[in-house]
Amino acid sequence: MAIKFLYQYPEVTGSDSDLLDAGEVGEVAAAVEGAGWHGFAFTEHPIPGSNWLEAGGHQTLDPFVALGYAAAVTTRVKLLTYLAVVPYRNPFLLAKSAATVDKLSNGRFILGTGTGYLKSEFHALGVDFEERNALFDEALEVLPLHWKGEPFSYTGKHFQARGVIARPRPVQDPIPIWIGGNAKVTLRRVAERAQGWMPLQGPPSLSTTARTPHLEGLDGLAAKIAEMRAMAGDRADHIDVAVSHHGASLGNLKDVEQHRDFFGRAEEMGATWVVVPGSTSSPSETLDFLREFGATYIAP
Repeated sequence: MAIKFLYQYPEVTGSDSDLLDAGEVGEVAAAVEGAGWHGFAFTEHPIPGSNWLEAGGHQTLDPFVALGYAAAVTTRVKLLTYLAVVPYRNPFLLAKSAATVDKLSNGRFILGTGTGYLKSEFHALGVDFEERNALFDEALEVLPLHWKGEPFSYTGKHFQARGVIARPRPVQDPIPIWIGGNAKVTLRRVAERAQGWMPLQGPPSLSTTARTPHLEGLDGLAAKIAEMRAMAGDRADHIDVAVSHHGASLGNLKDVEQHRDFFGRAEEMGATWVVVPGSTSSPSETLDFLREFGATYIAP
């Protein structure tokens, strides 16, 4: 099967459990690569509200640090932020973090991005929630300029850069940018400027929390993929689509036909990657899942 598989390190809900209960980052990253997976991902929430955590929200590591660590123990897998909240950072700092991981991994980094949705986190970081879309579009302009390694100037909403230059250049030119979310503005950004789309899939409550339109099943997802590719025109064949598969767990990996049906339908509708969110809670469970999934669904 041509579709590629990416493993997202398990999210830990609440504030009591340790984020690394599912396994040490280096060990898990090596197991991801050893089992034939094509990518490894971390999400981010730098300072989530305690009430949100207790209501089902999740903890995270800093994804750039974690992926930099993973880069040191792997040689092949892609490394994805799934996803980094762009408005939280000055775009030059974001560009430098991305370029560093790309350089250290020899060109394996993918910058998965989003506008963010937790108002309390925006407030804690001193970022105006109402400016998030303007800041996101600003970053889409700044990032490629930073990565070119040539002098440039840019005036943003809250900064002014005159005759600046960033070195070293990343290995990739440019680093692929994937954008998450289901809104019309997201599809437009992907179609016009990005290299990948990460639709948000799940129950309506998840879409409400994330402040993005709900996609109704695989049919709704297929329609949105087709809409995005139509908007992209000549760029359509160069845009990756990463869909989530929440149905895989250690307990039901033997439902082979069910999983293969999902993967086949995803590929038919134009997806190029399947992201499998980890659901294990111990190192042994995580390693067993990675090996079994790889042997069953990825190995030739």
